[in-house]
Amino acid sequence: MKNNQSFKVFIVEDDMWYGSMLEHYLSLNPEYEVKRFESPGDFFAHLHEVPDVVTLDYSLPDSDGTEVLRKIKEFNPDIRVIVISGQEDVATAINLLKNGAFDYIVKDDDTKDRLWNSILHLREISTLKQEVESLKKQVGRKYDFSQIIVGNSEPMERVFALIEKASKTNITVSITGETGSGKELVAKAIHFNSERHAMPFVAVNVAAIPKELLESELFGHEKGSFTGAVTRRIGKFEEADKGTLFLDEIGELDINLQAKLLRVVQEREITRVGGNSVLPINVRIIVATHKNLLEEVKNKTFREDLYYRLIGLPIMLPPLRERGNDISILAKNFVDAFCKENKINRKSISPEAQQKLISYPFPGNVRELKSIVELAVVMSDEENILPEHITLNSSTSINDLLNRETTLKEFESQIIQHYLDKYNKDVLLVARKLDIGKSTIYRMIQNGELKSK
Repeated sequence: MKNNQSFKVFIVEDDMWYGSMLEHYLSLNPEYEVKRFESPGDFFAHLHEVPDVVTLDYSLPDSDGTEVLRKIKEFNPDIRVIVISGQEDVATAINLLKNGAFDYIVKDDDTKDRLWNSILHLREISTLKQEVESLKKQVGRKYDFSQIIVGNSEPMERVFALIEKASKTNITVSITGETGSGKELVAKAIHFNSERHAMPFVAVNVAAIPKELLESELFGHEKGSFTGAVTRRIGKFEEADKGTLFLDEIGELDINLQAKLLRVVQEREITRVGGNSVLPINVRIIVATHKNLLEEVKNKTFREDLYYRLIGLPIMLPPLRERGNDISILAKNFVDAFCKENKINRKSISPEAQQKLISYPFPGNVRELKSIVELAVVMSDEENILPEHITLNSSTSINDLLNRETTLKEFESQIIQHYLDKYNKDVLLVARKLDIGKSTIYRMIQNGELKSK
């Protein structure tokens, strides 16, 4: 049985002195199990031991390095091969890399250091691969959506039915819903219950990445393609190959990048930034947004052709305020989980506290409920969580607002302020949502009636 702590390195080098030097140098790492072979025949006789990496002298006297590489890959494609050559031949290097070599190193004064770093990188990849395989075995249970996405309200039953349909095919899925309603959780439920469940799930928040960097993040880049591109980088599409790419906040995608994404969706191939090679991809795409994309199309901020490519199977997540008793069910789950995680005696939510939660509109949806409930657990010194332990944002509570006697102008200011807070002080978006002039909002900010920071 293979020792999980060792990392097998086979050296194939006909120059006895040079091979011994590499063997000694690599053996300085106690985690490496290093063996040296002076001929391909001797090496192939021990290939059944399945090394993690082979350093291969390209110019062996009785065999062509390309042929040795081919035989290694035929035996086991997971064995990594680093070719070491006395010739700086670009065409040969490219051909070897295309045929599966991990790296191509020219023999010079820096060879042993480059080899050391290359094998260190391979060791990291191997460790990550083992961790991923371990996680894959757990992932089916972890993302049983009937247990993880909590709720039995009629709107959520419809969502569950659509998740099940989406999981049975590779159709593109578009998830819409307010911030904090659980869009990424739905995307994961679809992926991990589909035939792609053993392959990568890669999530990208489009709004969180500067537009100048997003193209490289999605499609990757070649070395030297722009200032700072010191090495080749694999993009998210390549990372998600054979799996699922989740593009959150797709409505924030720059209009120029939308054209490039459209081509990828249509042709199922990408080109890295600064590169010429066209790379085929096999990726299931799931997108999410809190925006109404059809309105964005009408406003010319989102391409119509891309919209129809991405709409696929639409899943609309209801806001928490429309899910009725799901609020109580979710709150109980969050209390139980928080108590268990923090080794706190189990607590229950009193009927009065439940009513206080149900009457609150939850502009932050499930995410906000979780934060409120966890704080309530901390604030409560008793077995029961009481209404006074629940801290709500009174500025957004409709019931609290209507229970106060105030002027219509003050009502107007509080409503607009609520929307400014909800949409991150985006004046233009708030003006569209409330159907008022943006100049009205700017004037109220200038007069001190609203806070913009």
